[in-house]
Amino acid sequence: MEAALHSFLYFAAATAQSGPIKPLGHHEVLLLLLQLSLLLFAARGLGELMRRIDLPPVVGELLAGVVLGPSVFGFLLPALQSEIFPKSQIQSDLISVVSWLGVLFLLIATGLETDLNLIVSKGKTALLISLGGIVVPFATGFGLGMLLPDNFLAEPSERFVFSLFIATAMSISAIPVIAKVLMDLKLIRRDIGQVTLAAGMTDDTIGWILLSVVAGLASSGKLDLTAALSSIGGAVIFLGVAFTIGRTLVAQLLRLVDDWIGGVPAQLTIVLVVALAAAALTHQLGIEAALGAFVTGILVGQAPRFSREAGHTLEVFTAAFLAPIFFAVAGLKVNLLQLLEPQTLLIGALVLFIACFGKFVGVYIGARVGGLGHWEGLALGSGMNARGAMEIIVATIGLSLGVLNQQMYSIIVMVAIVTSLMAPPLLRWTLSKVKIGDEEARRLQMEDMASRSFVKSIRRVLLPTRGGANVQLAAQLVSHMAQQNELEVTALFAECGDRPGGGKSRAAVAALESSAETAFAAVADEMSLPKALQTRVESGRDPAEVILREAAKGYNLLVMGATEQRFADGTLFNSIVDRVVQEAPCATMVVKSHLPRPEGEHCTIALQEIRHILVPTIGTEYSKHAVEVASTIAAQTQALVTLVHVVNLPQFDDFYVDQDNMSIALDIAQQIVDQQADIGRGLGAQVNTAVLTGNSPEKEILNFARDEGVDLIILGSNIRPISGRVFFGHRVDTLLRQASCPVAVVSSS
Repeated sequence: MEAALHSFLYFAAATAQSGPIKPLGHHEVLLLLLQLSLLLFAARGLGELMRRIDLPPVVGELLAGVVLGPSVFGFLLPALQSEIFPKSQIQSDLISVVSWLGVLFLLIATGLETDLNLIVSKGKTALLISLGGIVVPFATGFGLGMLLPDNFLAEPSERFVFSLFIATAMSISAIPVIAKVLMDLKLIRRDIGQVTLAAGMTDDTIGWILLSVVAGLASSGKLDLTAALSSIGGAVIFLGVAFTIGRTLVAQLLRLVDDWIGGVPAQLTIVLVVALAAAALTHQLGIEAALGAFVTGILVGQAPRFSREAGHTLEVFTAAFLAPIFFAVAGLKVNLLQLLEPQTLLIGALVLFIACFGKFVGVYIGARVGGLGHWEGLALGSGMNARGAMEIIVATIGLSLGVLNQQMYSIIVMVAIVTSLMAPPLLRWTLSKVKIGDEEARRLQMEDMASRSFVKSIRRVLLPTRGGANVQLAAQLVSHMAQQNELEVTALFAECGDRPGGGKSRAAVAALESSAETAFAAVADEMSLPKALQTRVESGRDPAEVILREAAKGYNLLVMGATEQRFADGTLFNSIVDRVVQEAPCATMVVKSHLPRPEGEHCTIALQEIRHILVPTIGTEYSKHAVEVASTIAAQTQALVTLVHVVNLPQFDDFYVDQDNMSIALDIAQQIVDQQADIGRGLGAQVNTAVLTGNSPEKEILNFARDEGVDLIILGSNIRPISGRVFFGHRVDTLLRQASCPVAVVSSS
């Protein structure tokens, strides 16, 4: 693909020199669309077939190209195959550019799943594995090149250069194939998967530097040490800058885009801009463009503002379109018919054996020296033995430089395909022998819980404020949550008007600024945050509109204090809270403190001591969210969490109800609280459970809260709009009104 890209640029430059650049013709566009359609259909179809027989889809995606190439389609219907896939440089370049995008997108997605801290902790092991995976295959490959018959060399007089090229080809690993296999087998988060990625990327980087040196030697006839040192220095500088300045820059870019635009499309756009720019930079530095995309994925995955939804969208698009095209195009280059000649078949088998032997032995030695076990070493060898499209790129470059003849090119491409097909079953078999350690099991369990957790998905919290006891207590609760999960909290002062201070007198502007400062101070004094409190003053036609507009900028939780005053009609919330909670684009939490309105310079309330949190639960997803919020707060405050479920007693007409039914109801209730208690304990809280019985669940809950000295009740509920007002249900409504302690209602709809 790299050679195709060069030729495409050369063609463009040549055309520009000879006159105006002509647009693509109708036939070229038609063929490109037809090729993409066929490749995607075959790749996805065979990929799904492989999934049905318990093999990774990447196997089918690679085979799709082989089937559509000269080996099958070209053999059965040569005229039609050459018509759809002509040997045209322009047509080849067009499909190669799409394929190249597949490489970059796949590496970005891989980077998002990469745990840098885990890789750093196993950096020595990964480096030893990588060195073993380079040195041994290079040595065996060089020896093979020196012994092959002359008719497999393009120029027998250049055997030394040929041997270096074969050695480099044997050393390379295909990080996109490795990453896709690990994803397909759901191994990418395993320790072994992360070490394989780290070693594979190091292996790949060294391999491409070697290739640049050997390619320079082949084209100029002399060793270009300057180019080699430039590539090495470029890689070191790029990685150093990326993981220092680059990390901060990427995080700030995502923050800026989130603040000014917000939403998944904006995040994906800036990620792709940075990734493509980084890929272009590493390509210019003489190292693999995929390295830039991979590193960008790692940096983006660590950025606090990058949303899971954006990452999921990128992964879905890559898996559904670009990755299958990439692997199918790689298989398209294979002509198995050229390998049927007896001597070629024999030499091909020998090259395949040497390639596998060198990589397995080298990686295994590195793994054992690095402290890994026997089966872990074999598993790493199985993964890093995959050569994939990277090997095909090496073969293409060798063919274009005149180092390889057509026979040897076909053999190397065959090695790339076969080793890629070997990787999934070998990985599955070897990893079945690798026992997961206690530490890794705990990490995977925590990651699995976090991936399904409501509270762990919260990164940004919006806290509208105008002061008051309710919002100040809300600020205290958010502060406890932020200490546990490093949340980014923004306090918002919503002004009714065209813009802050617009068209107002100096006195009015000063009064507004004073009000905003007082409102911000009211919540800031209640909070101790791991990150500085962000403050924003925004304006609009009404405060609710301002809050909703800001909440749409990528916030995960909107926390509001309930209305301070009591209304004559008995409603709990004013129109602002009503509208915001109903129309919020994210989860909400409304806090009712039941405390008197604070007085004083900053009108602050005392820090509320939370020792006992009560969470009524009925086992719904809303209840689970409340349990998670309560447990997160409790983990920070060392409070006790009690989960309670109330079973209604039979009414008078049901007095003779079967006692077995009541026993079943109590058993189900206990299962509900026990199941959700495990969630709370997983978040670090001390959790007790209680099953109550009574005719009025809300009364039983209120009595329990009073008798047990509960300091905070947290409820989960969905929103039920009634006549334009927020209604959480009669029981929640009763608890909000009658509880003698603070109440928070969490809603995710």
